[in-house]
Amino acid sequence: MTTTDVKGAENAGDPSANEAVGHAAGAAPVAAQTALDDVETTAAPELEEENLTLPGQDSPATAALHRGARKRSFEVSDHEVPRSDVEEWRFTPLRRFAPLFEDVATDDREGDPAVDYQVTVPEGAPEAKTLAIGEAPRGTVLVPEDLTTALASARTEQALHLVAAKNAAYETPFRVDITGRGADRRGNAHLVLETEESSSAIFVLNHTGSAQYAQNVEIIAGDNSQMTVISVHDWDDDALHIATHHARVGRDAKLKHVAVTLGGSGVRLNSIGEYAAPGGEIEKLGLYFSDEDQFFENRLFVDHSAPHCTSNVAYKGALQGRKARSVWVGDVLIRKEAEGTNTYELNRNLVLTEGARADSVPNLEIETGEIEGAGHAAATGRFDDEQLFYLRARGIPEIEARRLVVRGFFAEIIQQIDVPEIRERLSAAIEDELARSMN
Repeated sequence: MTTTDVKGAENAGDPSANEAVGHAAGAAPVAAQTALDDVETTAAPELEEENLTLPGQDSPATAALHRGARKRSFEVSDHEVPRSDVEEWRFTPLRRFAPLFEDVATDDREGDPAVDYQVTVPEGAPEAKTLAIGEAPRGTVLVPEDLTTALASARTEQALHLVAAKNAAYETPFRVDITGRGADRRGNAHLVLETEESSSAIFVLNHTGSAQYAQNVEIIAGDNSQMTVISVHDWDDDALHIATHHARVGRDAKLKHVAVTLGGSGVRLNSIGEYAAPGGEIEKLGLYFSDEDQFFENRLFVDHSAPHCTSNVAYKGALQGRKARSVWVGDVLIRKEAEGTNTYELNRNLVLTEGARADSVPNLEIETGEIEGAGHAAATGRFDDEQLFYLRARGIPEIEARRLVVRGFFAEIIQQIDVPEIRERLSAAIEDELARSMN
């Protein structure tokens, strides 16, 4: 086992903390720790700066990003240990996630795996298979961009492969129930989800229990197929999870990707979508509820590299409790050849108590002027006083009025989830969270 000494801002997202430890990360642990101890977290701005680049322009922010040209490699040695002075990791509490930067095999013991998998396929669907390293379609879409993704790939000898057969439509979802069996135990995984031409299917990934979990999810939507992927992260409070979901959408295909994060000490999801041919649609929906000392990060990248494709992103989060943290970074790249693109991304955060913080950063890079439309918006705020006044004026007690506001805030996302069981579960989970903060 290789042990990695990682230094970074535990209170990640605090500009002064990151500046203090930036170039010292990995070089001067004493000085970096001292700097962190001396930093006081400041309040987040209500509306984060939005970055926009038009053809011929190159702002400092986008010059540092160049999101579409990021290095990709299956070789673990090609990826550096994350540092807080690197844009991709500047918000992330690196010390918390340090176990997932170590090159460690899955902690499977005879009859006692670190992470247990229960797979259910719809009636009439092909049985689940496995793919060795280098066995297509594994690795044809997802090529690691960072260390943890490369480790998950290299340390997973057999990837789970679920397929919706050509021209088939399934009434019930493919389901993978993923259960961690210990907060100190490492799990590595690679999953390949595929809809063949003109098929229609829903895939549900359900995460519970606890583990140190490095996960890759490779998503392949064949031509003219309809695919929904729902990933629910309902871990115990001591779990760590870093995941990369990388999707490729075929001609006239549609992908709906839903990410729900409710539990875990730290959960970081990097969700990538790209297009193989014209006519593709990608919809990315997200919901998260961060409680005391929980850190949830969602990074999204939609790479418009084919003409006449569309994308829509909508993520909503609520935070409550001391050191409750969320990060949302949305990157959209419209390449020169992607004429006729139509894209929009939205992030909204609702801060319920003092001591919670949300960072929200939308980025849009446009390399062609021949587009249908492109826009983005991001905001963080507290309860709407006018909404509360309206409800209380009609005799609704303040606590119940606040609950109604939060329910309405999340309703737009929940109603778009195609599985009734998941909708009911999310509504119940939000009620539980509100009961803790508003009683």
